Amino acid sequence: MAFAACGVLVTSAASADVKVGAVYPFSGALALLGQESFRGLELAVNELNEAGGLNGEKITVLKADAVDPTQAVSETKRLTSQDVAAVFGSYASGISYAATPVTELAGIPYFELGATAHKITTRNYKYLFRSNPNTALYGVSVVNALHETIAPGTGMNKENIVIGIIHEDGPYGTDVAATEKQRAGELGYKVAEVLPYSAKTVDLSSLILRLKGAGVNVVLHTAYQNDAILFFSQAKAAGFNPDIIIGAGGGYSLADTAKAVGAGMNGVFDLDFPQSSINPEGAPGLKKFLDAYQATYNSGPQSGHSLANYVGAKAFLEAMANANSTDADKIREAVLAYKKPAGSTANGWAFAFGEDGQNNASTFYLMQWQDGKLVTIAPENLALGKPIFNKK
Repeated sequence: MAFAACGVLVTSAASADVKVGAVYPFSGALALLGQESFRGLELAVNELNEAGGLNGEKITVLKADAVDPTQAVSETKRLTSQDVAAVFGSYASGISYAATPVTELAGIPYFELGATAHKITTRNYKYLFRSNPNTALYGVSVVNALHETIAPGTGMNKENIVIGIIHEDGPYGTDVAATEKQRAGELGYKVAEVLPYSAKTVDLSSLILRLKGAGVNVVLHTAYQNDAILFFSQAKAAGFNPDIIIGAGGGYSLADTAKAVGAGMNGVFDLDFPQSSINPEGAPGLKKFLDAYQATYNSGPQSGHSLANYVGAKAFLEAMANANSTDADKIREAVLAYKKPAGSTANGWAFAFGEDGQNNASTFYLMQWQDGKLVTIAPENLALGKPIFNKK
């Protein structure tokens, strides 16, 4: 009841003193993860409002539905005209990349809590900050996990591995794929195919046949939900059974994806933001988040996106409180000075921002689908299970 009452504070502008915007895909193909991401922000705001607000002032969140880059621009312009102190977002890299120039020109801080494309923070923007790791680290993390943990565990090595990289063709997938290919080359792996496709596609059969024809036995896949499900369905129909599949977050972290795919998801690996299924000893505040989520939404989290957004939002709200002002330059100064060691947040992330606004201390965790559940298997201090390997 307490959290439900606090939810009124999030959506009722009449009782608020500080307005912030929230740009997410609340409808359309990305709505499930957009909504899940927003819930993390909502819970962080509720928590702060319950504790007395931002330096004594209540916060209200003005929601903006952005289903694509065009709508992201128009909706962000609408928010900046409503005297918001900051804008939070946005899960999807294409949406973030389009929305952030609007806030930069308006001199309003933009706090990115989930979009991963590296190029978002390479444009010399002054008021753009990101709490989550980016794709420059993503592809490296995927291939390192293959090299250090997964390949040795299955009894495979560089001599008998043929990699196929497939990805949705937006900023997220394109960036991850590029760094996967580069890192694989650095480590001496054979990459037979790098195949982009539209996340809106309804047919991946020709792509799957190319992978099969090239003798690919390790698939690195960057996908949203619908295209991830489509891949498994059509791969099964084509008799394509790679020895190893590693997803780069997105649809690979969703419980609904696993339900749709069924038993074929078991054994699949995933690199992504920390999930709620981590060792709470290394993540103080995790139980509080999970209790609040359950009380507010009457369910458990659908993916780690809500937890990542919650942790990032809490950090930025604390920085705003430290600034003791809604002045953008003072907020920037406070964010750049904000530090947290690893193991001090609800998902274990550390915080240390570079001049480009990127949190250089956040990272990805390695997980595996086991018996319909996404189990964290690395890092060791946050793991709740061991990897299960199909020996070759």
